[in-house]
Amino acid sequence: MDITELETPAVLLDLDIAEKNLQTYQQACSKYKKSLWPMVKTHKSSYLLKKQMELGAEGFLCGTIDECEMAVAAGAGKVMYAYPPANPQNIARLAALAHKADVIIRIDHLDVAHMLESAAEKEGITFFYSIIVDMDFHRFGIAPSKVVAFAQEMQQFSHLKFFGISTHPGQVYGCTTQEERQYVAKLETETMGNVAADLKAAGFADFFVTSGSTPTFAMTVGHPEIQIYHPGNYIYHDAIQIALGSATEADCSLSVLATIISHPSENVFLCDAGAKCLGLDQGAHGSAAVTGFGIVKKHPELTVYGLSEEVGKIKVNGTTSLKIGDKIQIIPNHSCSSANLTSWLVGIRNDIVTEQIPVDVRGNTKQKKTF
Repeated sequence: MDITELETPAVLLDLDIAEKNLQTYQQACSKYKKSLWPMVKTHKSSYLLKKQMELGAEGFLCGTIDECEMAVAAGAGKVMYAYPPANPQNIARLAALAHKADVIIRIDHLDVAHMLESAAEKEGITFFYSIIVDMDFHRFGIAPSKVVAFAQEMQQFSHLKFFGISTHPGQVYGCTTQEERQYVAKLETETMGNVAADLKAAGFADFFVTSGSTPTFAMTVGHPEIQIYHPGNYIYHDAIQIALGSATEADCSLSVLATIISHPSENVFLCDAGAKCLGLDQGAHGSAAVTGFGIVKKHPELTVYGLSEEVGKIKVNGTTSLKIGDKIQIIPNHSCSSANLTSWLVGIRNDIVTEQIPVDVRGNTKQKKTF
C-alpha cells in the first residue's frame, strides 16, 4: 500500500531513516569505545527497543517504570530509572524488577536513599544508584561542589551500591546558535570530568559517568569524560533538532500524514491533523528557534501556524500548488510527544507501507491492575 492510500491522520515512521539514525549513533559510540544506553521515553516501543539492542545498546535509560519493565522483558540486563522515586508502590515495582536485572536509580536526596534502602533490605536485593549532578540546568541534581560529600553520606547504606554520576544537559534545547550549543556541550564534559576527578581524589573508584542528549552527542562522544550516553530523540529527530543544527530534514524519520480538508481564504488551508497528533510543544525547555508547529515536507512555502485539537491551520507564504484533498507530511516540533499520542506507528520504506509498529508502553498500564 502506498502512503497516499492511508486514512489520515497517521503517524509515519520511515524505517530506512530510523535505522540509519540508530546505526550512526551506535557506530559513533563503538568508535570511541563508549556505551550507548538510549532514552526509551522517545519511542516507548518494545519493537524499537529491540532494534536498538540488536545494534549494540548495552542498557537503557527509562522515563517510567513501565518502560523499565518492558526493557527487562525484552532482554535488557541493565536499566536506569531517570528520576528519583519517592512513592512506595513505585519503589516496590523497581525492587521486584531488581531480581531480574541490574536496576540503577538516579537520586539527589538522602530521603529517597532511605526509602530505597528499606525496600531493598525487605526484598533482599541491591539497588544501584547514580548521583544526579546539576550542570546549571537546575531541574534535578546536586551542585558539583557537593557531590563528594553526598557520595560519602551514601556509604551508610548496605543495600545501595554506587554506580556513578549522571546529568542531562537539558538547557541545550533553549539554544538558538551553534556557539550556544557548543558552550553547553563543553559545560557537560567539563562539569562531569571535574566531578569525576573529585570523586577519584576522595577515594571512589570503578564508577561510570553517564550523560547525553541528542543535540550535544556529536560534540561530546569523542571526549573521555563520559562513558555512557543517553540520547533518545536521535531515532526520530524533529523540527527542534533541525532548528538546533543537530539534524537535517533528511534525518527526520517520523512525520504526521494529513489531508488538506478546507481552504477558507486565499492564504490559509486546514488539515486534519491537530494538537492531538502534532502536540503543542514548541520546545520543552523554551526554544525560540522553532517557527509554528512543525515543518511541512516538500513545501517550504507553508507554515503550520495554529492547532486546535483535530485541525491544523496552515499559512501560505507566496504561492503554492496545494489543493483540497492533497496529502502532506508534517515533521513535528517534538517527535517524542507525537509518538506518545498514538498507539501505532505506520512503518514505511520508499513511501510504501510495510508494517505497523506498536507504541506499547505509552500509558500507565500497571495502574489498571493495582486498584
